[in-house]
Amino acid sequence: MNENELNHVLQPAVDLYRPLLLTHKEDLKAFISSYLGRAALFIITCTSVLSVLLIFLFVAREALPFFRKSGLIEFFTSTGWYPQHETPEFGMLALIAGSAYVTVTAMIISVPVGILAAVFISDIVSFRIRTFIKPIIEILAAIPSVAYGFFAVLVLAPWMQKSLGFSTGTNALNASLILSVMALPTIVSMAEDSISAVGRNLREASYALGATRMETILTVIIPAARSGIIAAVVLGIMRAVGETMVVWMASGNASQIPHPWWDLSQSVRTMTATIAGDMGETVKGSDHYQALFAVGLLLLVLNFFLNTVSGYFLASANPFRAKSRERSSGK
Repeated sequence: MNENELNHVLQPAVDLYRPLLLTHKEDLKAFISSYLGRAALFIITCTSVLSVLLIFLFVAREALPFFRKSGLIEFFTSTGWYPQHETPEFGMLALIAGSAYVTVTAMIISVPVGILAAVFISDIVSFRIRTFIKPIIEILAAIPSVAYGFFAVLVLAPWMQKSLGFSTGTNALNASLILSVMALPTIVSMAEDSISAVGRNLREASYALGATRMETILTVIIPAARSGIIAAVVLGIMRAVGETMVVWMASGNASQIPHPWWDLSQSVRTMTATIAGDMGETVKGSDHYQALFAVGLLLLVLNFFLNTVSGYFLASANPFRAKSRERSSGK
């Protein structure tokens, strides 16, 4: 190795010719740059928060005149949603029940499947198979909701009528099945991340005590990851509650509460589908227009509550956030 190559190899990683002490101009320039950078980030953050607040205020402003006219009791207890009648009815109870039917049924299907899939990916299959399966599951989230809706109407609905003998294929069960598939990527991905974050030490300690893999999963891993799993379930619920196109196309859009209550073969109408279906046909400032904003306000409040719950459990699932929260509370 000649002298030039040696000098090139032994080139210092730090510029030794740069002075350790900054001049007053350089110090002021660094301070201004740091201040401007923090100010720009603060403005961007405030813009996001302000946008959410403005949306909330806009929806609340359009909805409050309806509550002054009709009142909260009639709005939440009436089952009829008939805005085109001579005497219009704007009852939310049937819409709330329809949203609850499809969401709860979808969660009954997707939560066990999602948690089992997360455990299978994180603790049973090899790393090579995991890197192949997980992206395929996450691809389900990239499929447009209108494609799910077409599948529900053109494939699932005729099959239900022919094979199950339902009077209509667009019903609560149809919408619930599609919503369960749409919620799976969120539940599987977040639950798998929480289970993988439990750590190898707990697994090895359980195996050292003589526990089998099944006992370790059921009594150690899942309880240790319960906060993250609950957060995944809550986000799955938010995914199902906020979905519009699928329930609009697959639920039947009948403003009724199924009777008997367990009959999922009957058509229902959800809150999101009502807004999507009616907003384009309303006159601005009419009772119908304000009633739709009242439905939207209820959805905003519900999603805000669910988001707060999921944020709490996500913070609990992160040990560093949990420790910092305990320090801040003085524990």
